[in-house]
Amino acid sequence: MKHNAKSIRPFIGANDFELSRSFYRDLGFEERELAHNLSVFKTDTIAFYLQDGYVKDWIDNTMIFLEVDDVARYWDELLALNLTDKYHNVKLTPIRTEPWGRECFLHDPSGILWHFGEFFN
Repeated sequence: MKHNAKSIRPFIGANDFELSRSFYRDLGFEERELAHNLSVFKTDTIAFYLQDGYVKDWIDNTMIFLEVDDVARYWDELLALNLTDKYHNVKLTPIRTEPWGRECFLHDPSGILWHFGEFFN
C-alpha cells in the first residue's frame, strides 16, 4: 500500500481550552482557529489539533513524541520559557539518555505528556 501521505495530525484535548491555547502559543506553535472549540497548531511542517474537550482517561493516556535536532538546546529553550511558573500543572522532566537516543518531557496544563527527543545515528 502506498500512502503518499503529507502529514499526520493528532487531536488532543484540553481541560481549559483558552489556557491550553495560550500555552501552545507560548511554546512557539502558530495557531489557526478552525471553530470556537477547535484550533490547529503548526510549526514548520508538523501540526496538531487542539479541541475544547476533556475526558480524563483520554488526556491521562495521551503522549506525543516530537523529534528535535538538538535536545540539549531544546531543553534550554524550554527552561527559558518559564512555563512551570506561568501555567499550573505544567511539569518539565530533564533530559535522559536511552539506548535509542535522548529525550526530555513536558506535561501540558491538562496533563498531556510531550516527549522531545533526538535519535542516535
